[in-house]
Amino acid sequence: MTSPQQPHEEPAYADRVYRSNGALVAGVLLLAFGLWICGDAVVRGSGRTPWFALAGFLTAAPLVVAYTLRPAVFANEDRLKIRNPFRTIELPWASVAAVRARYSAEALVGDATYQLWAIPVSLRQRKAATRRNAKRKAAGEDVVPGQQDEVSRAVADQHVKDLAEIHEQAVATARPGAQGEPAIRWTYELIAPAVAGALLLAVLFATR
Repeated sequence: MTSPQQPHEEPAYADRVYRSNGALVAGVLLLAFGLWICGDAVVRGSGRTPWFALAGFLTAAPLVVAYTLRPAVFANEDRLKIRNPFRTIELPWASVAAVRARYSAEALVGDATYQLWAIPVSLRQRKAATRRNAKRKAAGEDVVPGQQDEVSRAVADQHVKDLAEIHEQAVATARPGAQGEPAIRWTYELIAPAVAGALLLAVLFATR
């Protein structure tokens, strides 16, 4: 007896993840330093000092997380997910007009432009890559603009090139999962404590 045929399922593709290692290290160090300062003020401080320390940490910690630990870009064959400091933007590839790197890495959707905070553009790296390409050309090697290998390309430009290739493939194959409209969600779990801490600081200063 034959078993019923299983319906065809799309294969699951793992996300490619792009984020800044330097920002991650800086964020961890800043949080550790802030926690140490706040803990010392709470333990050894007197009067309102512990309250000021707690309010300051409550205000600063979400901002540090937002700008250092949170930014990331996730990409698969269906969509681009941009996790910026205070927003998460999900873009089905069919809704994306282009992914480019100028002074910042950007995704273009209609009249809107969404920056990719997790892929910072370094003009220094770009100039260094240009110099390497010029040296290769002077040495007689063929260097076709826009088709340099990874060694001769700035990191951000290489990441954007990868995303552009995924985008082109998704549009060319008209994947059903790549269809749809952009979805945007605000990161209230970081905004709310930062605002609460700022309000607490304002109250403490006003009632000194």
